[in-house]
Amino acid sequence: MRMRSVALVGSLLAALMAGGPGTSTAASRLSTATALDPCQERATVKVFREGGVPLLDWRENLEFDGRGTLWVAHLTKNRVEGYAPDGTLKTSLPVPGPGGIRRGADGMMYVDFGVNPLARDGGIMRFDPAAARPRAEQFVNGISGVNGLAVDADGNFYLSRELATGIVKIRPDGTKDEEWTRKADVFGTNGLEVVGDQLYASVITSTASPVVRIPLKDPAHHTTVTELSPNPLKIKLLDDLTSFDGDLVVASFRDGELIRVDPATGRSCVLANGLRMPSSVRVARAFGDHDPRRDLFVVEASGRILKVTVG
Repeated sequence: MRMRSVALVGSLLAALMAGGPGTSTAASRLSTATALDPCQERATVKVFREGGVPLLDWRENLEFDGRGTLWVAHLTKNRVEGYAPDGTLKTSLPVPGPGGIRRGADGMMYVDFGVNPLARDGGIMRFDPAAARPRAEQFVNGISGVNGLAVDADGNFYLSRELATGIVKIRPDGTKDEEWTRKADVFGTNGLEVVGDQLYASVITSTASPVVRIPLKDPAHHTTVTELSPNPLKIKLLDDLTSFDGDLVVASFRDGELIRVDPATGRSCVLANGLRMPSSVRVARAFGDHDPRRDLFVVEASGRILKVTVG
């Protein structure tokens, strides 16, 4: 079983003593957060799917396939689940230690595997979401400590690593772009989201709880968009993030919050709170009557799947 609080304890204790690993000397701080106020436009939270025993029923990540199915990475049960818009479980398939899951440029679903600090292997698996009985096959391996996943318009893949420096770039043919990875030298990334020609990453290990911007064509010139923990003793343990209505929405695993961030100014506010260890958030897309202009879905380490309606 993977427990993030256990996996990160050594790094977090070291960070508290030393002030936390930064995002590199190349990063510039555009905005430093003070206390976060509630957003003017608040959100309503409803349970889409009940969970089980917290941590033992850990759902780690989620993605919509654009064909009416919500795919969820169930970490502790080593499977990916497919849900209908009414919450019905349609199908599931085995994946060892599934983490970040995203729809590829080719319409296939891609999911990190080996999301466990003790795993001997890790990488990406893929499956056809339109298949009657989806089966996952290995796409790339040999990458340990993976967690988050993002895909750009050209079909390149980006993998975060919580306890390592450098976001891993994988080309569409499955080969590694080592030079890009060396330049994207951000330590402790978790959530990843591509918006246009920029890759945004949340950093889980830094006590400042930063969100970082990495230009896809110039990864060495990454910058800090904002720091969400002005008090180093109140690290937020930032998890996955998504693009929503021109802003970013990032999950605070520790505080049970969804935080809305303006990527241009770094201004931030709390969109929703009272969640139970949220680990990923995504915008509903082509999923029944759920409105992509208002509806976000969230998975938690409690096992719950939530629907969050903004406004």
